[in-house]
Amino acid sequence: MSEKNIASKNQNIILEDRSKLSISGVEHVDNFNENTIILGTIKGGMTIKGEDLNISKLNLDDGNVIIQGVINSIIYSNKEASSGKGGLLGKMFK
Repeated sequence: MSEKNIASKNQNIILEDRSKLSISGVEHVDNFNENTIILGTIKGGMTIKGEDLNISKLNLDDGNVIIQGVINSIIYSNKEASSGKGGLLGKMFK
């Protein structure tokens, strides 16, 4: 799916019993491990923190991801931070 088609969609976040998180509008996965998952979404960067986190489904064509594990927090950051261009090293080497 093109970036234009993803951007025209709404973003939905569904958390079930703090153990299953479904997110739409995901553009890319920046980083993940069992305690932290960092995503780029149509609404900005998103950091999910928890325990035993696992990406059980990832479809970037549709912009959908399902994360399982113990979800402790969901944090948004601004759009520039999620683009991969606005990081510390990117700012240093402009």
